[in-house]
Amino acid sequence: MRVALFTETFLPKIDGIVTICCLLLDHLTKRGIETAIVAPGRGIERYNETRVIGVPNIAFPLYPEIRVGPPTPNTYNQLKAFQPDIAHFIHPILIGIPGMLMSKRLGIPTVASFHLDVARIAHHYNLGFVEPGIDFMTRLVFNSADAALAPSRLIQQDMTRIGIENVGLWKRGVDAKKFNPRYRNAEMRDRLTQGHLEDTLLLYVGRVSAEKQVDQIKAVLEQVPGTRLAIVGNGPAREQFERHFEGTNAYFAGYLQGEALSEAYASADIFVFPSALETFGLVVVEAMAAGLPVVASRVGGVRDVVQEGVTGYTFDVNDAQAMVEGVRQIAVSRARIEQMGKAARAFAETQSWDTMMDEVINLYADLIAEKQQAISA
Repeated sequence: MRVALFTETFLPKIDGIVTICCLLLDHLTKRGIETAIVAPGRGIERYNETRVIGVPNIAFPLYPEIRVGPPTPNTYNQLKAFQPDIAHFIHPILIGIPGMLMSKRLGIPTVASFHLDVARIAHHYNLGFVEPGIDFMTRLVFNSADAALAPSRLIQQDMTRIGIENVGLWKRGVDAKKFNPRYRNAEMRDRLTQGHLEDTLLLYVGRVSAEKQVDQIKAVLEQVPGTRLAIVGNGPAREQFERHFEGTNAYFAGYLQGEALSEAYASADIFVFPSALETFGLVVVEAMAAGLPVVASRVGGVRDVVQEGVTGYTFDVNDAQAMVEGVRQIAVSRARIEQMGKAARAFAETQSWDTMMDEVINLYADLIAEKQQAISA
């Protein structure tokens, strides 16, 4: 089997979508499946065993870390030479939509998975007038694929609501070896708490942008004594949020990768996630795997993974007071933090990436078989 993956964002950028792409490519390679990925060209020609077909691109003005640009005839020629059996589109937009047309021309089945709620992001940035148009295009593109996948039950419902048909689930897993309480590290905790090791360390990991609403965590620092906040990640709103948290117990750590990221998770006490928009929220289950109880807004897959009062607490988007109360109930004692953290870890251990990825491979095989049967009929 040969699989072509199309994505709007890839290395060296680091975010949830890139993480999913890399995990999928790694798993396909492990299963002996040949892969190629069509992505914005950033000088990377290979990712492990996967060939990268780079697309010419420029920086997106509103978010320079994002590179945009459409495929070219050369992209099609390279794709054709690879001779894929199936194409998987990681939320098709500027690269994915032309890529889907290329795949149709090659006569191969297509899978489109939902990763970014562009319409609701536009609404969040006061561009709600474009929502109907984005929903129309999303419906058109996903219904033109042979299979559509949602990352969570909430997004599955949203996709169905806007008219996407036969939406399947491709849930998210976690690497319980990489994200593990054993990475708890005194030096990392000292860094993230700025020398206040005995305080309750709240952690946020992810993009530092307006829709993540990290600024709301300031209410917790103000109302729950003995709490500190470490913000891991970067993004367009960092300077704005740094001004917002000036004079508080907040520390901006920037991007962390590899073992340093594992240590950051494991060295904190409570994961706090007030995001307004998510399709899943991969960082939530990563934090749980590291042994952290979670206090998170009810977005994406949060309700699928957090058990109220056992592994954490959830709250309605923008209900900052409920977020404060959730943290307060966990931070009441070190024993409470540890008890809920152990429960979070136990749940995360059941969320294997291998199982989630094998389900996608089985879908690939079914679609390829159906296409071959249709041709021979």
